[in-house]
Amino acid sequence: MTASPFLALPGAVAAEGVDAGVAGHYGNPIVEQRHLERGDAIVDLSNRGVVTATGPDRLSWLHSMASQALDRLPAGEGAETLLLDASGRVEHAAHVIDDGTTTWLVVEGDEAAPLAAFLDRMRFMLRVEVADASADVAVLGAMSVAALDAATPAFEPAGVALDWVDPWAHPRPGGHQYAHASGHPASEWHWIERIVPRIALAEAAAAVASGRTEVAGSLASEALRVAAWRPRLATEVDDRTIPHELDWLRSAVDLGKGCYKGQETVAKVLNLGRPPRRLVLLHLDGSDTVLPAPGDEVVGEKVRPEPASGEAPERKVVGHITTAVMHHELGPVALALVKRAVPADLPLIVQSHGIDVAAAQVEIVPADSGAAVDVPRLPRLGVRKL
Repeated sequence: MTASPFLALPGAVAAEGVDAGVAGHYGNPIVEQRHLERGDAIVDLSNRGVVTATGPDRLSWLHSMASQALDRLPAGEGAETLLLDASGRVEHAAHVIDDGTTTWLVVEGDEAAPLAAFLDRMRFMLRVEVADASADVAVLGAMSVAALDAATPAFEPAGVALDWVDPWAHPRPGGHQYAHASGHPASEWHWIERIVPRIALAEAAAAVASGRTEVAGSLASEALRVAAWRPRLATEVDDRTIPHELDWLRSAVDLGKGCYKGQETVAKVLNLGRPPRRLVLLHLDGSDTVLPAPGDEVVGEKVRPEPASGEAPERKVVGHITTAVMHHELGPVALALVKRAVPADLPLIVQSHGIDVAAAQVEIVPADSGAAVDVPRLPRLGVRKL
């Protein structure tokens, strides 16, 4: 795949890690965040993958495998779905939009080929065709349609604009939110992903160069995503992740549908148990100008009733960083996965680059998140109640 024309714009600095292939910033990521947040800038997401499904059975077929209800998805309306393994762990995540003829699935770049291969194996005798369209189409992101329109027109191969509007901003019917409803920052997240022909990237980059629209790098979009508590497959998911831990039931799961792989775990953890881990936002001490890396350990001091005199408190690893960013208002913040039992008021430390970085926890999935169904406690055998 050829290099993105956005990398040839003045000041472009290539991103590393999960966003390799696009610009991390164009000289000032903090200013770029402000432009993006105001709806004045676009983001090059051409490193994402796009998988298509065509044929009259495509929606009912996807519905049978997905965590989200897709069988009656209206043309032009966006949805988010997960594909889980038999134990309910997240394997794939897709941003879904259907135009009445084709279902388009926007995924992480390295997920397109594996997802297309998996879906192709699952077609059986159904009237469905699957393709990896990543070489032909690309994705641009923004917080407003106006910014996208200033860069390149909406792509409408079947008469419906392929603009995916992120459902994270408001809990979907059929979903479940662990986070406390009041003050949820998702209300400020107005994210749109526009699928365009890959050849249109040059036109969009030219629009930036001529001043018709502003541009922001992946560092800016990631900072706003973290501030909105929005999970992402490439960063927040590991081989043990279940949707509850990331509050992903909020946007990507319809609890009213069943008969998909992993559904039993989804229902059991929601109704009878608690997520084994939970996503938190960490406000980081910025005095050392150290921004943690993904995977850096989060530790807490183990509380002892009577610590020995002069003895340092014992530390215990309680989680790890998934994404760390510098936000234009919040300063250095990070998303982290921590153990369920970690108290909400426990001071935490992130060990990064040989430095201890103090961290204050903001609950996303609360520590006291419990069962959604009250199970009556049965009396112990041999105990009579008078």
